[in-house]
Amino acid sequence: MAANAAGGSRVHKVSAWSAREYFALNANVAAAATTIGVMSLGESLWKRFLPKYLETLGAPVTAIGFFGTAEDFLDGVYQYPGGWVGDRLGRRAALLIFVGAAAAGYLVYWRASSWRWAFAGLVLVMAWTSMASPTLFSVIGDALPAHQRAMGFTIQSIVKRLPIAVAPTLGGFAISTLGIQAGMRMLLLVSVGLAAVAATASSLIRIELLSGSRMTVSGVWSTLPSELRRLLLSDVFIRTCEAMVDVFLVLYATNVIGIGAPQFGLLLGIQALAAIVVYIPAGRLSDRGRRKPFVTATFLFFALFPLAVVLSRSMAALAVAFVIGGLREVGEPSRKAMIVGLSQPAIRARSIGLYYLVRSLAISPAAFVGGLLWNVNPAVPFLAATAVGLAGTIIFVFTVDERSAA
Repeated sequence: MAANAAGGSRVHKVSAWSAREYFALNANVAAAATTIGVMSLGESLWKRFLPKYLETLGAPVTAIGFFGTAEDFLDGVYQYPGGWVGDRLGRRAALLIFVGAAAAGYLVYWRASSWRWAFAGLVLVMAWTSMASPTLFSVIGDALPAHQRAMGFTIQSIVKRLPIAVAPTLGGFAISTLGIQAGMRMLLLVSVGLAAVAATASSLIRIELLSGSRMTVSGVWSTLPSELRRLLLSDVFIRTCEAMVDVFLVLYATNVIGIGAPQFGLLLGIQALAAIVVYIPAGRLSDRGRRKPFVTATFLFFALFPLAVVLSRSMAALAVAFVIGGLREVGEPSRKAMIVGLSQPAIRARSIGLYYLVRSLAISPAAFVGGLLWNVNPAVPFLAATAVGLAGTIIFVFTVDERSAA
């Protein structure tokens, strides 16, 4: 009997170990993933409705477009400082700072009496969205070997998008029930509480702080290999495609096609579910072999998504478009694994931060340009975005060597 019990215990331990090995989970990855998931849950309740909230606070379409441009600009300028904090203070301390700043930003949104206050809130909220990104990337690079990193990023991506499968729909119902302003303010307070939970999770991270070089930004840039710079170039085109239309999706769906806030939340859930379905098999196959086909597929879906949206005339057609939007994530873990693998460990967070600094600064005018094109015709920014996305896909296919994408 005792032998059977011991055998069963060994089987259980082996099964648990196998699961952790398969999904590339350890204590640090799990703590970071929990932080990501909880913060995503809070922001997903209201983030996609923020342009509509600004509209009710009196913001014109051009101001909403400029808000998107400001978001992309901050996404860029925050990346390198965020990486610096992650390298100098350590992963745990950095994440605690970023989560706290974001919670303060939610409170600014909550108290906003005009759309102009939203820009002040954005300065704080982007500390999590942007500053935390190099540190979260680095947790995967620090905690996992190269052959598990795509799966590590897959887990991070899944826990980030699981809340998106349900939270926007819940947020949409709250907004339709209470009204846009009262609903948004209630959801923002919920996010503040969830940020406290996320801070508790991030405090569990235990990664040794490496003594890295004190090199300047130009010095960090000089360490980036040519393969990473070519990936960056194609990525700029792809994210310009996304940024031209991202803040206008809710306006196009509700104002042009005529669906309601709960239906738009459902579309975001469909998009998240489509991404989740492909994440694990794509991440596993990428770690076992080639990464380039998955990244190419991701870039192509980025280009096709705005076209599918603008061709839609009904909720059913929009559902198909948002499935395509979800499939954009099929190669994202592979792309992130490439970035981490091509960065030097001692300056990893700064290298990743610099990559995203350059990318985000390059795409920062895109949302404002999208707003100008919207004034010509709401379909124009979506068609222009598709052309830019196809150009980025072609650049990647013909300039990134297969060996550098392995």
